[in-house]
Amino acid sequence: MKLFVQIPCLNEEQTLPLVLATVPRKIPQIDEIHILVIDDGSDDRTVEVAQKLGVKHFVRHSRRRGLAQSFQDGVLYCLEQGADIIVNTDGDNQYPSEDISRLIEPIVSGRADMVIADRQTHKIAHFSPGKKLFQRLGTWVLNKAANTNLPDAPSGFRAYSRETAFRLNVVTRFSYAMETLIQAGNSGIAIESIKINVNPKTRESRLFNSSAEHVLRSGAAIFRAFVMYRPYGLFLTVGTSLFILGLVPFGRFLWGFFDNQEGGHIQSLIFGAVLTMGALLSFALGVIADLVRINRLVQEKQLELTRRLYVEEHTLSKK
Repeated sequence: MKLFVQIPCLNEEQTLPLVLATVPRKIPQIDEIHILVIDDGSDDRTVEVAQKLGVKHFVRHSRRRGLAQSFQDGVLYCLEQGADIIVNTDGDNQYPSEDISRLIEPIVSGRADMVIADRQTHKIAHFSPGKKLFQRLGTWVLNKAANTNLPDAPSGFRAYSRETAFRLNVVTRFSYAMETLIQAGNSGIAIESIKINVNPKTRESRLFNSSAEHVLRSGAAIFRAFVMYRPYGLFLTVGTSLFILGLVPFGRFLWGFFDNQEGGHIQSLIFGAVLTMGALLSFALGVIADLVRINRLVQEKQLELTRRLYVEEHTLSKK
């Protein structure tokens, strides 16, 4: 089996040596271990450092294109090179590379097609209480969206089987982690989790400038995923809530009407009608969103087949 460890990097000349130093050189049942550095427009010596440390596989962006695009480009390169398992880790040395053998074990043994590391965020010293709370909340929401039960759903230290890598598509530019999990969970892909202990913090995150920005962007990505993969659950809940709320002003109007009160609470009738119209609109949007979901599933299958054909042609052209 061939393992590729891909490392998206943006100006990681200081921390990349720490990551590379702990990547296993031998793993049971793995015949080849390769390292891929994805340079997302770095303006430091990241690539030069990687080359001096023996890295032979590179994907380079002339300008910054974001973590999600780096992830996609890396996965495609790994598939072209015949990878059977792909591990994604970070260039800031947050994740313990020495645990890669544990991370891929469920895939090697055939129990899972995707493995996500559990950082045990409640134990991370540099996480503030607020951030730990957001992590727990984010994990709960992600699990609901993905129909999974993982202890650390947003974790980016992951392993994918070759078949899983063919099936996953990313449309957001923010982060691949949430979208690939939601897609995998709703596609019936077998997912497992292993516990790890993260390394000491080396720098601030470059994905977002503040916790508020992280919450907003993550919330938007999760909402979009709900609409794409579970529209009935979302719009049916919203529509039912609006309909039930609409019964309250309707009841107030009827009470005033039969009690012969002057005016009959006409404003309640109007408000109830507005809420009821909102409920009907939500139900209609649910039907439309479900049709879009079906269309997306068809497109995802087409993208998977296109990717397979592209990789097959690339492989044949190298022979």
